[in-house]
Amino acid sequence: MNLLEQQLNYPLSDTLPESGSALEVAPGVRWIRMDLPFALNHINVWLLRDEIDGQAGWTIVDCCIARDESKAQWDAIFASQLEGLPVLRVVVTHMHPDHIGLAHWLCERWNVRLWISATDFNTARLACTSSTGFGGDNTAQFFASHGLIDPKSMAQIRARTGYYASMVPEVPRSFTRLMDGMNLRVGGRDWRCISGYGHAPEHIALYCDDASLPAPVLISGDMVLPRISTNISVTDIEPESDPLALFLTSINKFKALATNTLTLPSHGKPFEGLHTRIQQLQDHHRDRLEEVMAACATSPCSAMDILPVMFKRKLDLHQTTFAIGEAIAHLHLLWLQGQLKRHVSADGIYRFSCSERPR
Repeated sequence: MNLLEQQLNYPLSDTLPESGSALEVAPGVRWIRMDLPFALNHINVWLLRDEIDGQAGWTIVDCCIARDESKAQWDAIFASQLEGLPVLRVVVTHMHPDHIGLAHWLCERWNVRLWISATDFNTARLACTSSTGFGGDNTAQFFASHGLIDPKSMAQIRARTGYYASMVPEVPRSFTRLMDGMNLRVGGRDWRCISGYGHAPEHIALYCDDASLPAPVLISGDMVLPRISTNISVTDIEPESDPLALFLTSINKFKALATNTLTLPSHGKPFEGLHTRIQQLQDHHRDRLEEVMAACATSPCSAMDILPVMFKRKLDLHQTTFAIGEAIAHLHLLWLQGQLKRHVSADGIYRFSCSERPR
């Protein structure tokens, strides 16, 4: 446990739900931990006891990527954890593959509706049929404009045309829209939708402070994680965006929630200390921005130049594509606030400088 984690409290300590089982973290709220074949090797999904139109059952929150191993884990859950009751709906916090990948399969299996923000629903539908933002020529050209130009990496990114669809082959054809401030009634309790931006187009977290709970509960999705910082990236689909500014504004919304909130993140363990973690994330990005500013004050920098400034460990290509998107996000916040100037060098690469005139 690192020093920042020591400032948080993990009420379940090191207890984790076993594969194919669920662990109750609050009355009517169960934690499922599903495997992922990445360095980030799991996603947390949630079962909420529910009742719709007089039918008792369960609401699923988030789904895991589409692969046979994930379906097998769900089959084990269905066989042993539902108490003979059906799934009544599927809620997805946002459109990233580990969250929405099996939504179509789950909705078809149980003949239920998907609940998600409209922005993320439509982005997921587009991403299923397009490589934009995830691989292919457009992505390779975008990364090249920010300094990732070695031929091997470029070839691999160009070849990654089916990246999103390999994990999200399809999304449901219809959905129910979640919006900021909306109350989602689940099992006699209201869960307030809290929108978040910067990590996904329109991420929805869910907050419940019903008196029947021992403490308020926040299903934070990827907006607030206890151990790692959420990836905030600029992509080729919105190449001059400012996602870091959006993210930092979004997480401040959670400061209004109760100090004793139990936070249920998509990665890591349930924790207490939400306000502390928000400040840690704000401090983390402040420190990275100061490092980026200092580097650009020394000499003009591309995003690729910034990678070793922000990321001290060795990165593989998969990690590099996320890291360069995050480096661009930090550069863009400073550029769009007027603290840095951007210019295109003779080699066609964007570089950022503190100087009045490009060098």
